[in-house]
Order: sequence, then C-alpha cells, then structure tokens
Amino acid sequence: MASELSDADLLSAHVTGDPDAFGLLFARHRDRLWAVALRTCGHPEVAADGLQEGVVAAFRRADSFRGEAAVTTWLHRIVVNACLDRLRAEKVRRADPLPDDLDEPDRAPRATVGTELDPAQQGLAAERRRQVLDALATLPAGQRAAVVLVDMEGYSVAEVAQILECAEGTVKSRCSRGRARLAVLLAGILGEDDVTTPTRAPGNPPGTPDVGPMTPRGPPAGTAAVD
Repeated sequence: MASELSDADLLSAHVTGDPDAFGLLFARHRDRLWAVALRTCGHPEVAADGLQEGVVAAFRRADSFRGEAAVTTWLHRIVVNACLDRLRAEKVRRADPLPDDLDEPDRAPRATVGTELDPAQQGLAAERRRQVLDALATLPAGQRAAVVLVDMEGYSVAEVAQILECAEGTVKSRCSRGRARLAVLLAGILGEDDVTTPTRAPGNPPGTPDVGPMTPRGPPAGTAAVD
C-alpha cells in the first residue's frame, strides 16, 4: 500500500508520475509543517501563504531531492524559507502579538497523571501559553525560526542547520540570542514556583513552558536565512 511507503519512496513515486504520492507525503507531515509555518510567521494568513508556496515549490522541485538529508528536513527547509521570504515580502511587524486563538483554546492543559487542574490553574496555564506566544512573536525572523525548530519542534542543531542552510554555529547563536530575549520577556512566569509548569517540548531550555502544537482550526487545505 502507498501509505506504507517511506517518505523517500513517496517522493520518488511522485517524480516518476504517481498522481497521489505527493498528496500522501504532504498529508503525513501536514500538521507539523503547518505548526512550523505558523510559529515562524506569527500570523495565520502569512503562515498559510508561506506553507502553500513552500508546498508548491516542493511539488515542482521534487526531482531536485538528492537524498543528502531526510525528506522531512528537505520539506522543512523549503517551507521555512518560503515563510521567511513571505515575512520579508509582507513586511510584517515583528512585534505584533500572535492572536490569542492560536494555541488551541479548546485543548485542556496537560496535567500530571492522576491529577486534574482546577479552572483557576487552567486559566493560568492558558495565560502563560499566550505570553510565551506573544514573546516569541517579538523575535527577529531568523532567531524565531531557529528557536521554533530546536526548542519547540525538537530538531537537533545539525538538522536545523540543514533546514536553514547555515552553519551550526549560526543556529546556536540565533537560539542563544532568542532564548536570552525570551528569558527577559518571560521572567515573570518563569520565576513562578507555586504553580504547575506545563510540560516542555523536546529541546526546550529548562523552565520554558510548552506552548503545545500550534495547529489551529482550519489549516490550509491546499496547498535565505536572516538573523
């Protein structure tokens, strides 16, 4: 079955003319690509445009894939670059806060197994996530992309260097500067020891609240690095 094929096999099948292969490949990674686009752009409309442009580019340039990196790395590279290009083209104000509804308001905050958060704790957790998202939106696009991929998506520095097509040292530098900025902006909530800290995503620096997978309702159905 086509659904059991590897990413590389699906991409190869697409190149050789299989009309369904790329759709299956995109469906397999759609949620994560959308989350990365949204976190990178900070605005749903811009993220949707960036994701669509990236996917179209991947569809058309599939024969350029040489297998030097994982297919997911290749896809993320194209989508992230498309999002960064869209940010530059749209001249989005980097300090604009993310809309409050991006963090899946219907999803209950995670709780420790065997416990339930009361309404007050749920409200506090939701507010903390909103503050994290607002702070993330203030970062320069390049720093935001690095922090999103390393600290929120759990990619290694080496993988992010491939995605952003820059040196590993550049990724580390962008993450360091981005984390320093976030630490200042989030000092108030990071210093709260009397509340339960939501579980952080893989790769997040200690003490950084997890903002959860940012996949809002209705993601698009179709579908150069900066500091």
